[in-house]
Amino acid sequence: MTPSETELMLKGYGLTTAEIFYRMPDYTHVLNSYIWQEYDLAPDHPKLFEFVEFWQAKIEGPLHSVRFTHRKMISPGEWQNQVGEFTLH
Repeated sequence: MTPSETELMLKGYGLTTAEIFYRMPDYTHVLNSYIWQEYDLAPDHPKLFEFVEFWQAKIEGPLHSVRFTHRKMISPGEWQNQVGEFTLH
């Protein structure tokens, strides 16, 4: 069973976004970009590096560069259960 996004975030995962620049196979002077997002663990980023290795092995467009950012949305110590009701007007 695949864990939900909230379960992953509570286990320390964060959202990793990578912008991958690659050369077109037939037009090597043309760069194209691809956006990749997945929940991953910092600082090792195993899922990102697994995807980059897959790209190098299976996809024809040679990589030019990869830049990425990692955002840890919540951590186990930051999450709190709030109970309340606010009435407006």
